[in-house]
Amino acid sequence: MIKKVLISGSSGFVGFHISKLLLGSNYQVTGIDSMNNYYDSKLKKLRLKNLQSFKRFNFHKNDLKNFNSVSQIFKKEKPDIVIHLAAQAGVRYSKINPKSYVDSNLTAFSNIIENVRYSKIKLIYASSSSVYGKQKKYPLAEDIQLNPQSFYGLTKKFNEDIADIYSKEFNLGIIGLRFFTVYGPFGRPDMAYFKFSKNISNDLPITVYNNALMTRDMTYIDDICDGILKSTDFECKDHQVFNLGNNKPIKLARMISFIENYFGKKAILKFENSEDEVQKTLADLTKSREILKYEPKTLFEDGMTNFLSWYSTYKEKMT
Repeated sequence: MIKKVLISGSSGFVGFHISKLLLGSNYQVTGIDSMNNYYDSKLKKLRLKNLQSFKRFNFHKNDLKNFNSVSQIFKKEKPDIVIHLAAQAGVRYSKINPKSYVDSNLTAFSNIIENVRYSKIKLIYASSSSVYGKQKKYPLAEDIQLNPQSFYGLTKKFNEDIADIYSKEFNLGIIGLRFFTVYGPFGRPDMAYFKFSKNISNDLPITVYNNALMTRDMTYIDDICDGILKSTDFECKDHQVFNLGNNKPIKLARMISFIENYFGKKAILKFENSEDEVQKTLADLTKSREILKYEPKTLFEDGMTNFLSWYSTYKEKMT
């Protein structure tokens, strides 16, 4: 029997990859995306064009802030599962345009979960490692006290709080997935690894924060998608939150060096200090391994090589 999945943010980075994975299996996928211009819409259009080659994919260009239009899609498509990935991302941008985070991360999430409530179906949604903020104890386990340092992280924490109440009040099975620095082909151009690759390959300077001493638990897109897929199979009766990370943090300086070596070019470094950046992220995967049987498999060197190979081809097509 073909399962029907509704994926918000289907033309986004993670949404695109999980849609492709499910379409290659026994799923029918309905995508929703506003196709906004937070970053170059050419990449979103390229992802969408790729998905539209699948017969079991259909797409709604829709703004999730509009409750009535979201409800119409739910009524028409009658999904068995909802995977909510649409969000306004970015820590620094939340200082520039906080209202977009209220609209995209709070109002949109509320509209999705309210329709899930009426439909009585399973919800899987993307949270973020940003909910942890600055911590002193590592690795970061799901049950520690959250301390988001950015408005973006705060909106993601609110999502988790809302999901917790909805699950209890309306007896819903809801899974929240805290993503840790997702990277890979078709990735987000606003993320450091993408910006560094673009600028180093074009002999342009890169802005490096806090003397490149930060570390990130970089998680390859295939491993993230594996975690989402395992979540679709997990019979959840309440609200559960899981880390999806790699558990092998990478120093920023190491990432820069890897990109330099790939392109055979030396980075032009511009150093700045930033209070917005946490020093370190490192996911505790104990719960994810035990319950979801999640196990990241991709080494940083392999994942970055895959990304840089894709980026080199993408760059040639876009110029």
